[in-house]
Amino acid sequence: MNLPDVLTSIFSQTAFTWANALMLVVGCILIYLAVVKEYEPVLLLPIGFGCILANLGMSVYNPDSFLKVIYDAGIKTELFPLLIFIGVGAMIDFRPLLAQPQMVLLGAAGQFGIFGALILAVLIGFPLNQAASIGVIGAIDGPTAIFVTSKLAPSLLGPIAVAAYSYMSLIPIIQPPIMRLLTTRKERLVKMEYTPRPVSSKIVIAFPIVVTIAVSLVAPAAAPLIATLMLGNLLREAGVVERLNKSAQNEIINIATLFLGLAIGATMTADKFIYDPVTGFQWQTLMILVLGLIAFILDTVMGLLFGKLMCWLSGGKINPLIGACGISAFPMAARLSAKMALEEDYDNFILMHAMGSNTAGQLGSVIAGGVLLAIVSKVLGVG
Repeated sequence: MNLPDVLTSIFSQTAFTWANALMLVVGCILIYLAVVKEYEPVLLLPIGFGCILANLGMSVYNPDSFLKVIYDAGIKTELFPLLIFIGVGAMIDFRPLLAQPQMVLLGAAGQFGIFGALILAVLIGFPLNQAASIGVIGAIDGPTAIFVTSKLAPSLLGPIAVAAYSYMSLIPIIQPPIMRLLTTRKERLVKMEYTPRPVSSKIVIAFPIVVTIAVSLVAPAAAPLIATLMLGNLLREAGVVERLNKSAQNEIINIATLFLGLAIGATMTADKFIYDPVTGFQWQTLMILVLGLIAFILDTVMGLLFGKLMCWLSGGKINPLIGACGISAFPMAARLSAKMALEEDYDNFILMHAMGSNTAGQLGSVIAGGVLLAIVSKVLGVG
């Protein structure tokens, strides 16, 4: 028996196809981006390895796979995204936002891409539940995207999660050209004095409690996400549970992230991602990636335009660059805006203002995702 016959025999016995082989390459590319380029390595590395395992017969669609156990325990129940949000909340300091409440406006403007991408997806032909899940990529917030998608369109979980985390890691590449295009050098040189009103410890402790109650009453669908985010922040600010605070920032979020990445990668089988023998090529995967990129660009554009408006209304006292970080990618987006300002003038420090905008974006993305989930569930009569 010659080599081609041997390979054909092996493939026929293991149900391994050329599409599976291509997905192994995709998995290796994700691992390469994580290890060599250091793009969101804590997520892309387990996702890439999970993708490899999925196409070697260990996908979540195999009832005997250990990855199905992880998927059922943490993704179907939405447990992993919520655990991650506890850790994220424990890492966030809301003082810059509380000291500059006007930054809430930039956090709201940074969510425009969610609804813009949703409309485009519907126009292209995606069902409303899938269009809403695709739109949430615009939150640039992996846990929120996974939470919403697992409820509305679980079949799209793989490509949506990969898009959300990939674009988050590509912020330093995607945003700077847009920031330079939409702002003038004069605007980027605007210096913002940081003379915030003092924020008492009572306020920072009361803040997560008040936000949880308010959001849960107004947008119940967002309650699990906002509650876990605020719980993590309360652990941080209370000052009496340092062990829990450190565990949330380290062990809890790390373990949840590892298992979430593996489970997401294990959904990336060839028939779901590239080619199905019955339905043919899965063009929707490419469209999801494109729409997700459009959502991200729209977020950045609207944030910058709103920042320019605030600059004009304030008489040139607000640097429009802080509008670009009104998204959820904390603190990467804030650091990038601050870096862009420093590139124009080494004495221009806008980091604390950018942090205020960025934390507003974190809250905004959770609320926007919850509101979208509530609206779509109501329209479709599900959930």
